[in-house]
Amino acid sequence: MPLTDPLPSLEEILESIGVGGRRLAAIDATEGGAGNISVCIGWPIEVRRQFPQSETIDLPVAAPSLPGHTILVTGSGRRLRDLDRLPLESIGAVAVHDDGIRGTLYTANVRQFETLTSEWNSHLAVHDDTVARTGTNFHAVVHAQPPHLVYLSHRPEYADEDLFSRRLIRWQPETIVQLPAGIGILPFMLPSSEELMAATVVSLRGHRITVWSKHGVMARSDISVTRAVDRIEYAEAGGRYEYMDLVAGGGGEGLTDEESAEMVEAFGLKTDLF
Repeated sequence: MPLTDPLPSLEEILESIGVGGRRLAAIDATEGGAGNISVCIGWPIEVRRQFPQSETIDLPVAAPSLPGHTILVTGSGRRLRDLDRLPLESIGAVAVHDDGIRGTLYTANVRQFETLTSEWNSHLAVHDDTVARTGTNFHAVVHAQPPHLVYLSHRPEYADEDLFSRRLIRWQPETIVQLPAGIGILPFMLPSSEELMAATVVSLRGHRITVWSKHGVMARSDISVTRAVDRIEYAEAGGRYEYMDLVAGGGGEGLTDEESAEMVEAFGLKTDLF
């Protein structure tokens, strides 16, 4: 559903990116320069006051649904924990051209990155697919590396998507409410590859968060950056409980299927998990 007036200002969106980056750092999901954030804005927004430098760039993938949109995206190697303190040094704004294959990259005079994030292709492809399917005028995508989720993705028994979701959702009643479609999980694919990009687009059609096995996660929201970060935090909390149970030798019951089904009915959730 598109955002309606009053639409957030550029300053407010930059602030939300900073809040999201700081929270991801607080849960140890973004070591060093790991992780990246982007926001696709579908209404006219002036960026040149904060980002006066401009250059034409080729987009990493065609974005036929995004002409006229502006995408704020973090630069390669920038620390997410510093985004609230150094937004202009760390973020670029890409205005997509009418052809959907090029854009104008606006950056600040204090820019501290050479290129946009190495996962820029996946961000752009997910934005384009979501806007085409839903017509939303706002979309946030967040990539992070929460340790418990990543650890579990190294264990072959968690490769089954339904099993993975059910094992993590069972630890807290809130999780099924926040992630009724469950958690997607993809096998390991080369970071930044076209293969990973294409698989992520498909996975995030049905989920709001998907795990890149042995690497990290990508989450999305058409409400706010912080909502996408919340989804990572809920999933990581489930992963932490699951890890604790493994370390303790198993035996934690978690919510039973019947108890989870009660949650589904009580909150009117649409899910195929229970």
